[in-house]
Amino acid sequence: MPNSVLLKHIFKKIIFTFCLLAFLSVKAQVKMVYDVKIKGVKKTNPTFIKKLLETKSGRVLDSLTLEKDITTLKRLPGVSHAYYQVFHSHDNLYNVFVYIQENFTIIPELGFWTTTNNQFAYKIGVYEYNFLGRNIAIGGFYQNNGYNTYSFNVRAPNLFTRKLGLAFTHQNWKSEEPLFFDNQSANYLYNNISTEILGLYQIDFNHHLTFGINYFQEKYEYLRGATSPNVPQNLKVDKILYKLLYNYEDLEYYYHYLDGFKNILYLQYVTSENDFQDQFVIAWNDFFYFDRIGKKGNWANRLRIGFASNNESPFAPFALDNNINLRGVGIIVDRGTASIVYNTEYRHTLYDKKWFALQANAFIDAGTWRQPGGEINDFWEDRNIQLFSGVGLRFINKKIYNAIFRIDYGFSLRNNTKGLVFGIGQYF
Repeated sequence: MPNSVLLKHIFKKIIFTFCLLAFLSVKAQVKMVYDVKIKGVKKTNPTFIKKLLETKSGRVLDSLTLEKDITTLKRLPGVSHAYYQVFHSHDNLYNVFVYIQENFTIIPELGFWTTTNNQFAYKIGVYEYNFLGRNIAIGGFYQNNGYNTYSFNVRAPNLFTRKLGLAFTHQNWKSEEPLFFDNQSANYLYNNISTEILGLYQIDFNHHLTFGINYFQEKYEYLRGATSPNVPQNLKVDKILYKLLYNYEDLEYYYHYLDGFKNILYLQYVTSENDFQDQFVIAWNDFFYFDRIGKKGNWANRLRIGFASNNESPFAPFALDNNINLRGVGIIVDRGTASIVYNTEYRHTLYDKKWFALQANAFIDAGTWRQPGGEINDFWEDRNIQLFSGVGLRFINKKIYNAIFRIDYGFSLRNNTKGLVFGIGQYF
């Protein structure tokens, strides 16, 4: 072998050896995860928790990844609070301890209210939000508002992998509801029997998709009120609803306090064939913004913009209602084919101990609607604009998932309409 070739060969070996030593030296200096230990869990499966974490044994120790993992855990119904600590093991290896404070997740549901015809109504149910310790929600309810309603659902967001899951719901809903036409109204018995299957997919830490199909049958039966030859007194129609929901979330959780924003886009396409409701599209977007103010304050905002196919029909999809958009307005007092609603409230904690917190809030709810078959200009018509304000209280059990009992008193800033609104969970 000529000397020049031999020297070249030796030089390549030296370079390779130098690079290898440099790589091993750098690797030796990088902090690596030796083990992840889950502490504080009693009901939640530790193996399931580890499955959700990006921080794993053998990976590089990264504080940003750990912070994301903690936020992921705080989003779970079974977790009230979570934090981590890092301890040196040996060499460049470290143990990560994840501490979890669990929620109580078997939640009974009980509610009382009056309906549109002043009928006394009640609802009883039970839900388990951490079934088998694997973030599976399962439960159902029975409701009587003069008519029998029941529902059963299962939601398992991590059923197949840490990112892919499934949801199933079957419901038979009955209620007396008003329909509006020709500046008049009539009350109908509304019955919706539905079965829904949804896929749940987490694209990444912030982005989530929900997609699937809902097969349902709608029935309308005339009870009393105005009539019209253009509005049927009895209607029965089978429909298929295709659903897509996109959720972007960038929220920081600290017990009942929220900071940051999230956005949820709902897209639905409904197929049906009858003389009063053709195939139609409905879409709406909810934008939420939360801001921590000091140690006890929380400013919360929701902007909802929704549009549907603009059919001139009494069966318009967007309802003006106490429990949906404007506190104090009444129970389904109007309907439209588009809506813009803004809710803002300041929540202030009056009392906060280990398991219980009491919040007071002051709010403003504003909204406007497009009438069925109307124009965009309907949004600016005085008769379609509603403005409410009010105050409320929140009774919060910090150890039970979503155990927030709320009561709000809302009153119109434009007329004499007012009323109390009760519910479970924050209004938004």
